[in-house]
Amino acid sequence: MQKYMNSFLRASLFFTLFVALGLFFGLITFKLLSFSRTVEVPSVVSMSIIEADKTLGAAGLDMKIEGEDFDSVIPSGKIVRQDVPAGNTVKERRAIRVVISKGPRVASIPLLVNEALPDAEAILLQKGLRIGKIITVHSDTAEKGVIVSQKPGPDDKLTNLITVLVSAGPHDLAYVCPDFQGKEIEEVRELAGKIGLLIETHGTGTIVKSQKPRAAAIVRGGDRLYLEMKEVTQP
Repeated sequence: MQKYMNSFLRASLFFTLFVALGLFFGLITFKLLSFSRTVEVPSVVSMSIIEADKTLGAAGLDMKIEGEDFDSVIPSGKIVRQDVPAGNTVKERRAIRVVISKGPRVASIPLLVNEALPDAEAILLQKGLRIGKIITVHSDTAEKGVIVSQKPGPDDKLTNLITVLVSAGPHDLAYVCPDFQGKEIEEVRELAGKIGLLIETHGTGTIVKSQKPRAAAIVRGGDRLYLEMKEVTQP
């Protein structure tokens, strides 16, 4: 009888251990599956801190305030940006970092016309603004790199993204390339300099034997003129 009782106890103990191990591994599996679950990140931009925390919590996420920043559009106290864009998927319970708006740094946009582009960027940076788009245009009156127009202007609605038109200098003038063949190099240098041609010579001598571009070709300031030289022919 004692022998059967011992066998029964051992069987009961093994069964209990088996059930306990099953429950333990089941719990571990559940935890692992829970940790690997992904959720879609909602947009909390323009929400208040309370609204954002509630929205993220409903999606299975946490919120962490990373700091504050100026913004000319989103009112003070609202979320101005989040580190994970809306629509992305992340692991559940991840903390989404957000930045709170401090409102606009300035009440109006500064005048940038006639400012050099680097100076204008520095002015805007000090006021919490920045250039959103740069368009280059030719101008016969403004030096290269100088702002000739902006949108919006100082009297327009405040925005933190500004479009500026920057001078690319005057249009390049086109010239008909002179015929330099047979001319002295000093005469060629003087004439080519007047239209902004860069000279590169090959061979020896002071007389132009041939040229490239050819005579009557269209050239512009900054183009390179290749000259083949020869010695002066003795009479």
